[in-house]
Amino acid sequence: MSLYDVAIIGSGPSGAMAAYYLAKKGVSTVIIEKETLPRYKTCGGGLVYRGRRKLPFDISSVVECEFYQIKLYLEGEQRVLNAERDVPVISMVMRDEFDSFLIGKAKELGVEIKEGHKLKDITFGDILTLHTNQGDLHAKFIIAADGALSPTARLAGWKETRTLIPALEYEVEVNPEDFERLSKDVRFDMDSVPYGYAWSFPKNNHLSLGIASTRRTRIDLKSYYKKYVEKLGIKEILSEKAHGFQIPISPRTDGFYRKNVFLIGDAAGFADSVTAEGISNALWSGELAAEAIIESALNPEKAGTLYQQKLEKELLPELNTSQSAAKWFYGYRTIRNLLLRKYGDYAISFMTDLFIGNRTYPKNLMKTIKNKILETNKPVV
Repeated sequence: MSLYDVAIIGSGPSGAMAAYYLAKKGVSTVIIEKETLPRYKTCGGGLVYRGRRKLPFDISSVVECEFYQIKLYLEGEQRVLNAERDVPVISMVMRDEFDSFLIGKAKELGVEIKEGHKLKDITFGDILTLHTNQGDLHAKFIIAADGALSPTARLAGWKETRTLIPALEYEVEVNPEDFERLSKDVRFDMDSVPYGYAWSFPKNNHLSLGIASTRRTRIDLKSYYKKYVEKLGIKEILSEKAHGFQIPISPRTDGFYRKNVFLIGDAAGFADSVTAEGISNALWSGELAAEAIIESALNPEKAGTLYQQKLEKELLPELNTSQSAAKWFYGYRTIRNLLLRKYGDYAISFMTDLFIGNRTYPKNLMKTIKNKILETNKPVV
């Protein structure tokens, strides 16, 4: 019988880093992946410095481009907001290469990888039996790192309480003239789709273009994408590959641990509600789950309690604030734009500091905004 301390479902960033930290402390770990690696992963591939700086090793070899400045465009507004830092605010990666690199680091520490193993069912008990299309595996714990759809969460009895939003991402090759023009900047275009935004992420030799709406309604994202291509002034598309997906922008409301199963990353609903960026919190949650298992000395009840406590200390408060910010940011466009005309430099600087990890979301966002307005309008004596 193949018995492991921990079985991780999914080989994305959250699962790979959970495996890395577990193996570093001698916890026997296996990663179960339904695909054969490396595999394409739908994602804009923008790794913010907040996530990159937490990694315990250098990832330069799989970074395609680095951008020290971001630009924010507002539909119907003339002004472009931008902020620059002395660290790469966003590093561009292709997820097949990035994920494989992280998996390689985990394998160096002894983590086993079961590729082409699709999880079909779980038999619960003191020892968990994972039934895959290539046979059974056994583990004391399971970490579900299998993304937004997370079959593991369903098998463990979680109901759907997250908010999942629709998004489209395109890998686009354009003519040399357009690429030269658009490859110099990372840009976010607010309101290019109702209650959402579009993005342009330059890679080595192509653009990752995407569009997402924060409202769970039926919407023709393809038509808004075509308008965005026109807005960017792209004259010729040489090739274009479309990928639709869902992004969970709110955490589950019915817990993140049960039956010796942990939820991390998108399976837990840990993407930022304002930006829909999920890699940095995926990395973070993988580390927290690993810490909980290690500190509990593999005690199931204690491990679950520790994981919840760790989430409630830092990650969940940030996500709660980002949800409030997103409702205001996307729901009150007119008021938002009025404020950004006057306080746009502060807003983009604040967001950039979040991206690089120099600050966190304040617990009382509206109070922080009000205090900033009062401070800015204070008469000079």
